[in-house]
Amino acid sequence: MPARLIESLATTEPLAELFSDRSVLQALLDFEAGLARVQARLGIIPAKAAKAIIAAAKPEGFDIGELSHGMLRGGTAGIPLSKALTEKVARVDKQAAAFVHWGATSQDVADTALILLLKRAKPILIKDVLEIEAALLKLSEKHKGTVMLGRTLMQAATPITFGLKAAGWLGAIRRNREHLEAAFEQALVVQFGGATGTCAALGHKGAQVMRALAKELGLGSPDAPWHTHRDRLAALVCACGILTGSLGKMARDISLLMQNEVAEAAEPGGDGRGGSSTMPHKRNPIGCAVTLAAAHRVPGEVASFLSAMVQEHERGVGGWQMEWPVVATVIQSTGLAAASMSEVARGLTVDKKRMSANIENTRGMIFAERASMLLKERLGRQEAHALMEEASKKSAAEKKTLSEVLAEIPEVTSAIERSIVRKIDVPKEYLGSAEEFRKALTAGNKARTKRKKFSR
Repeated sequence: MPARLIESLATTEPLAELFSDRSVLQALLDFEAGLARVQARLGIIPAKAAKAIIAAAKPEGFDIGELSHGMLRGGTAGIPLSKALTEKVARVDKQAAAFVHWGATSQDVADTALILLLKRAKPILIKDVLEIEAALLKLSEKHKGTVMLGRTLMQAATPITFGLKAAGWLGAIRRNREHLEAAFEQALVVQFGGATGTCAALGHKGAQVMRALAKELGLGSPDAPWHTHRDRLAALVCACGILTGSLGKMARDISLLMQNEVAEAAEPGGDGRGGSSTMPHKRNPIGCAVTLAAAHRVPGEVASFLSAMVQEHERGVGGWQMEWPVVATVIQSTGLAAASMSEVARGLTVDKKRMSANIENTRGMIFAERASMLLKERLGRQEAHALMEEASKKSAAEKKTLSEVLAEIPEVTSAIERSIVRKIDVPKEYLGSAEEFRKALTAGNKARTKRKKFSR
């Protein structure tokens, strides 16, 4: 479903659908139906009652507005939901209605519903991130020899390769995706503990019901209920925040490379993407823009979640009640960033000629470090520094290349061979371990690709 207008720059259509009213209601009802099914199987409630509950646990016939109002009045989804479901079951079987929500508490249904939504969100997020990784791997391989300016503190610095830059993005995003997958694995556990986390209403069968319910819903079974222990969810929220930050870093770099004055790379346009309402010539970095918006938005939500972890005793007041909108915002923002950067990475164009031209425009000044290192070996630090300071000023004043200026300084040519001086500003001669580092960063994704092909 399309996102609401006010959320159109904060989510994707699949995630808007996932967190829609109907989807959330279905997750709540899935808990109630799963609980009834398991308890009937274990002989805790009559099979006939379970059948009636399961039949009624469908979104049709529920008043979303009434449920929403009831949640605000009751402080939880469980209270109005169990009431509405009980009434719906009672219209068919009054005796069965007594077994709705049997032995559960409101937080059990609310937490488990959230976990069920997160289970559905996981493949949506991971798919887009894997697409980013695959696209960056291709870019890195294709441009392993494409030399460009390195930039430090927003200023031109010694050269790197675009292959290394793409590999840097890839390495961070891959690490973050692996952490996110691990966080999902830990967080996707059922919540079932009854009033105070002992399942006392079910006698000695509480733990058995919890394990059976987890299996029924396709979730993990925790050691015990976790009503006021929100660490698993916190780890997931933090993992999303870190991933979104890395996607934002990639977006920041690309948006800067897209500036007209730089013009070294560009995200894909067309189909209404990147245009301006007043300036037809523009190609705006919209994929990067919405990703950066997400990267700005998520940290505050992460902080809100962490601050709410300090919950009271066995059931907290105000802490877990704030989580639904926060978690939904974090997941949708992360998903939007991943989907946007997947599109950007898959369609990114790289202008090798412009990269080369931007290096040439520095007139070799970015190789001052190289010249300085060579001179230090022969003349010492202070004299080398003084010579390079003189050469840099002369290069700027006379609009000459650094190599031309150095060739005119006797102290330099007596210390360094002229053949070396002439090639001092050749970019590919000063890349150090760039390719070794690039290969190391891409190695993990190459191995994964090979395993995937082999498994087929």
